Amino acid sequence: MLKGAIFDMDGLMIDTEKLYLKFWILSAKDFGYDMKPEHVYAIRSMARKYSIPKIKSFLGEDCPTEDIRAHRTELMRDYINEHGLEVKKGLFELLDYLRDNGIKMAVATATPRNRTTEYLQKIGAAEYFSAVICGDMVETGKPAPDIYLTAARELGIPPQECAAFEDSPNGIKAAYAAGCHPIMIPDMTPPDEEIKPMLAAVYDSLDMAVEYFERSREV
Repeated sequence: MLKGAIFDMDGLMIDTEKLYLKFWILSAKDFGYDMKPEHVYAIRSMARKYSIPKIKSFLGEDCPTEDIRAHRTELMRDYINEHGLEVKKGLFELLDYLRDNGIKMAVATATPRNRTTEYLQKIGAAEYFSAVICGDMVETGKPAPDIYLTAARELGIPPQECAAFEDSPNGIKAAYAAGCHPIMIPDMTPPDEEIKPMLAAVYDSLDMAVEYFERSREV
């Protein structure tokens, strides 16, 4: 029986991955680099120590990755301040179900602490989570398992008794390596052949994942 649920944030709870796609490309263009959608997809949820060499492999060793990232962050901040954040379908239906059934919840996101706190508060979801673990709180981020192991430890629940909700391959790899039950809610890309064997379930929206918890109660 599952006792915990650990959530990624960007692209899973809030519809920000499309913004990362748009503003990574725009920011790189401002610096004279032709960043492609597939480049952005490759670094989704990836820790900076991994994403920096990955970007350089795409755009060249001289690419100013940190300058491009900082500019991307500014562009996204301005957009969100003007337009707000869009919540993904079924989020609060699932959060309410889990809370009402005594499932402890945590966040495990590659996003830094200050932005994670801001976003969770903006959408009114902060109160649901007993722990929030961010990319700058662990030594090695996704796709390594550290962030999920830390989140499970903070909840006081073995990873094997936690569902892990992700939209990206790098997140699924992290959850699987930690021993969680990886549940994918695809956002920008469907599960590929590499990660399909790692998945406990795939749903089109978060509210549909209630079924997974209902089945776990019957075992």
